Amino acid sequence: MKGTLRKEINKHKIYYLLLLIPIIYYIVFHYIPMGGIILAFKDYSFFKGFNKSPWVGFHWFEYLFTAPGFMRSLKNTILISLYTLIFTFPAPVILALMLNECEQLKFKKIVQTVSYLPHFLSWSIITGLIVILLSPSVGIVNKFLELIGMESIYFMAEPKYTRSLFVVSKIWKEMGWGSIIYLAAITGINPEQYEAAMIDGASKLRQAWHITIPGISNLIIMMLVFNSAGLINVGFEQAYNLVISPTYETGQVISTYVYSKGVQEMKYSFGTAVGLAQSLVSISLLAAANTIAKHFSEDGAVW
Repeated sequence: MKGTLRKEINKHKIYYLLLLIPIIYYIVFHYIPMGGIILAFKDYSFFKGFNKSPWVGFHWFEYLFTAPGFMRSLKNTILISLYTLIFTFPAPVILALMLNECEQLKFKKIVQTVSYLPHFLSWSIITGLIVILLSPSVGIVNKFLELIGMESIYFMAEPKYTRSLFVVSKIWKEMGWGSIIYLAAITGINPEQYEAAMIDGASKLRQAWHITIPGISNLIIMMLVFNSAGLINVGFEQAYNLVISPTYETGQVISTYVYSKGVQEMKYSFGTAVGLAQSLVSISLLAAANTIAKHFSEDGAVW
């Protein structure tokens, strides 16, 4: 057995060496830092150090629900995540279905390139573009509103538009990139099914509804499971760039709250406790979503 394993490793040693790179990366930057979780159970002091800071047990977890601003951040996180899941999740599927039906190859490539591009831009650049587009003085959106007789709106400073900005910007940035996996799955559907449907007189819409969507349903369920784990997690970079002081009421989320308390106010133990609680809830949501997915399709479940 050992000799066979050694031969197998020697035969494919280049591939194992390549595999070693991501393994080392995850160990160094994802697993080793997990040791810092212990701060959530201590009253960490910079002067006393990591080991000599006193243990406080679950004090910080109990303090969570009375901490100023935490419940607001939790509410904003859940609402923004729900809106994002409802509106952002179907967007790549719809785009993939539309691109699949596009017969003009040149136009299809242009649409794909334009829709993929925002994924490679940072949230700082995306936010800068949004600020320009929504500017109350020179923004194209407000120019259009003035053209139809409405007053210009300072969208970035209005709390009631903040959550919508989260959703729209997420769709803009990730819709094209997210459609790639669905397009790949669509190519795996047997073309004979479409030919049979065309002979029976089925329209393009009926073909998409009765062949394409069922053909990628397992993938849709699986991606929905993954996305469900993020119901209590809004990306820090997006929130940090989109939210300004006047919109904290509806835009501050847990990730920016942790940054504010843990880094800016140097409450490292409290910030760690919030982050750990968020991670545990995300894992629980993932497990629950996976269990529900199993009732619909064994192939759609993650494990």
